[in-house]
Amino acid sequence: MGTNLKEATEIKLALAKDLKSSQSSAEVDILQTKYLGKQGLINRLFKTLPIKTDPQIGRQINDLKKFVETRLQEKLTSVLTTTDKTHFDVTTPGLPIPQGSLHLITQAIEEIESIFLHLGFVRRRYPEVDTDWYYAEGLNIPKDHPARDDQETFYLSDTTVLTAHTSNGQLHEMELKKAPPIKMINIGKTYRRQLDATHTPMFHQFEGLVVDQGLNITHLLGITDYFAKSYFGPDRRTRLRPHHFQFTEPSFEIDISCEVCRGTGLIDNLACKVCKSGWLELGGAGMVHPQVLKNGGLNPTECSGFAFGWGVERVLMMKTGLPDLRLIYGDDLRFLNQF
Repeated sequence: MGTNLKEATEIKLALAKDLKSSQSSAEVDILQTKYLGKQGLINRLFKTLPIKTDPQIGRQINDLKKFVETRLQEKLTSVLTTTDKTHFDVTTPGLPIPQGSLHLITQAIEEIESIFLHLGFVRRRYPEVDTDWYYAEGLNIPKDHPARDDQETFYLSDTTVLTAHTSNGQLHEMELKKAPPIKMINIGKTYRRQLDATHTPMFHQFEGLVVDQGLNITHLLGITDYFAKSYFGPDRRTRLRPHHFQFTEPSFEIDISCEVCRGTGLIDNLACKVCKSGWLELGGAGMVHPQVLKNGGLNPTECSGFAFGWGVERVLMMKTGLPDLRLIYGDDLRFLNQF
């Protein structure tokens, strides 16, 4: 630095002492202000010494400033990398905590449950592993029916199955309540020997059952229409299409108007590629068969009922436009994080 500047020597000695006693980044920050701050020791030299008349003094102060900056940075690095974990920089931004979310199947189930709770339904969950009586025999499904073929159903024994539908909950609910009124929604896992873009071996269904006096098809249609408008949007419409199920009579398929073509079946005067007719199949429904009411311990001459059973994944795909059901059960967070 040429001729020694007494003030610079004093500052270096003081800095060395301060650095030795500093053990945290906070203490180093204090030294930063003490030596390099606006009112710090270095700036005082610029204000008190004759730097205009003696340029060499100005150069020495600048060199001193660089020296102090270097030593403070070295000390800060040493403090931050020290093995003494009791000292840390509390001002250093922390790592963000990953935030999880409910799986889209869980979200769909909660939304479906909420819709039916508004209508006075009670949420139930009945066995996924059940006897052949509740799964088939009690639902008026004979032994030679294709639904009871072991190529379609997961049998655990001759009389025990992994349920392929949630309709077994109808008999359980009637036995539980013993008398109407009954208004339950059974949401649970079901199992079938299927695997493709729209089927998986395990999936979820929600089963609605209403039993009371004076019920008819118009009540069924009113509830399905309410669900469609609540879940898919106020512009969606439903219709009944005759079908056959062993445990309902009469039986219907419930169709919902296509969102893509707005139920017209046409897009730019061409057939809609999604529905081709303006309607999409939502699921099965019907008036509870009198024999099923008897099997559940109720008198079909004193009450009537209706039931419906639809796939959670199916309505979810119809709402979101998912092209492949198997994406739902994958582990690709790029896909799952969208929901």
